[in-house]
Amino acid sequence: MENREYFVYIMTNKKEGTLYVGFTNDVYRRAKEHKDKVIPGCFTARYNLDKLVFYTTFQSAEEAMIFEKRIKRWKRPYKTALIEQINPEWRDLFDDFSL
Repeated sequence: MENREYFVYIMTNKKEGTLYVGFTNDVYRRAKEHKDKVIPGCFTARYNLDKLVFYTTFQSAEEAMIFEKRIKRWKRPYKTALIEQINPEWRDLFDDFSL
C-alpha cells in the first residue's frame, strides 16, 4: 500500500486578510496553482490569495477532509490563532519549499 500525505492549508493575501482553507495531496503544487491563478475566476484568484500561511499533514485523506471541514466552520479568531501558532509573522511558507 502506498504511503501518501494529505494536507490542509490556508492561503491569504496579507496578514489579517481574506482566508481560504483547502485540502490537497500536494501542497506545493496546489499553492503554486493558487499563485499562478490557473483558474482565473476562482475565489483565490479573485481575491489574490497567493500566500501559503499554514499547512499541516495527515496520513489519510479522510482525516484531512474532516479537519478541513472543521476549520471552515471556525470563526476567524480561531483560524488566526491556528496560523499564528506556527507562523506568527504570516510569512509565505511556499518560500520554504526547495526544488
